[in-house]
Amino acid sequence: MARDHAGAAGAAPPVDERRRLPRTDVLLADPRLTAAARRLGRELVKDVVAEVQSRARAGEVPADEIADRAVAALPATACALRPVVNATGVLLHTNLGRAALSQAARDAVLSASGTTDVELDLTTGTRSGRGRAALDALLRAVPAAEAAHVVNNGAAALVLAATALAQGREIVVSRGEMVEIGDGFRLPDLLVSTGARLREVGTTNRTTPADYAAAVGPDTGFVLKVHPSNFRVTGFTREASVAELAPLGVPVVADIGSGLLTPEPALPGEPDATTWLRAGASLVTASGDKLLGGPQCGLLLGDAELVRRLARHPLARALRVDKLTLAALEATVRGPVPPTVTALRADPVRLRERARDLAAGLGADGIDSQAVDTEAVVGGGGAPGVTLPSAAVSLPAAYAAPLRATDPAVMARVEDGRCLLDLRALPPEADALLARAVRLAEVPPGAAGPGTGN
Repeated sequence: MARDHAGAAGAAPPVDERRRLPRTDVLLADPRLTAAARRLGRELVKDVVAEVQSRARAGEVPADEIADRAVAALPATACALRPVVNATGVLLHTNLGRAALSQAARDAVLSASGTTDVELDLTTGTRSGRGRAALDALLRAVPAAEAAHVVNNGAAALVLAATALAQGREIVVSRGEMVEIGDGFRLPDLLVSTGARLREVGTTNRTTPADYAAAVGPDTGFVLKVHPSNFRVTGFTREASVAELAPLGVPVVADIGSGLLTPEPALPGEPDATTWLRAGASLVTASGDKLLGGPQCGLLLGDAELVRRLARHPLARALRVDKLTLAALEATVRGPVPPTVTALRADPVRLRERARDLAAGLGADGIDSQAVDTEAVVGGGGAPGVTLPSAAVSLPAAYAAPLRATDPAVMARVEDGRCLLDLRALPPEADALLARAVRLAEVPPGAAGPGTGN
């Protein structure tokens, strides 16, 4: 045993590979990482390098590959949000940011991202009305409105109306329209937080014009009409229309929710701002990032004096939108048909053709893929109960998670044990991207289909 030790004494001890790890400052001096630091910020790049170094210390990454791995791991932008391809069949998926902006709106946002004339008259060099071009676009799109105002989301539009018109007074609303608007937020709580009092009338399933008339009095701020956009009540039902509420002698604030400015043939049962204003609504509130297909914002359209009161209320300053939202909104209203509307009006026959072509191409690579008919929905609290004929590529369920890890991520839905790539919300140019993502998805061995190596 002693001889063995003696014999080994002259040999050089093995070098711990982890001691060869390059220092952080050396890695950051790599020209590729230096350039990335200028584009993304030094701290972000340093964090990525530190993560790869940590993996190298764990023996997962060779020391001489740290710089290359760090470069490969750098994000495209300094923002953590990742692009996601919406193959869920939900046109307005709240978790995916609802409406996708049109190219015109994206270009407008980029143009407005620097200094811009958002509150400046370039002719006179003096201050001007904020977002005047976006407001003008809304009024051109909805001639029934005398004036318009924009806040940061649909709930904010109702809060501003309740605060400015009914603080310390009553809002008359049907019990059947006391909705929860998502993520646990409830309309009654929202309105009461403004200092208004709710005067509930009718029942869950039936509220008549007489119920409202009996409740209206000197203390009434306004009557609230809410479109129950994310549920339906069927059977023995009755609701009062805007036209029936208009003669009550108090303002009628009507929340259409999903944001249609004019009637949409694909959704004949969905209310729109033009129709409700013409029926007698004093003020219509709506969301901009739903069926309108624009950015997140809240729209207030209607009587000029009411809109002026809202716009001059102190709370309006806290709820105002930024220049990027105004730019995107104007481009959405003035510009070409946005992606949401295109998806809403998509031809089911063409969707089936696309699904068949995609499935055939993937099947040629040995991937278990089939074209199937399916149904899409509007989502985002719009058109409850309405389904839209669609088509999808059906894959083994094992694809769902790996597709979310591709770049860009692909969000599908799993139904009856299969992963469905629904095409209703996607333009034809997305098909090649979907095919590439499926081919690159790292699914467990054999899960892609017989004879595949994935």
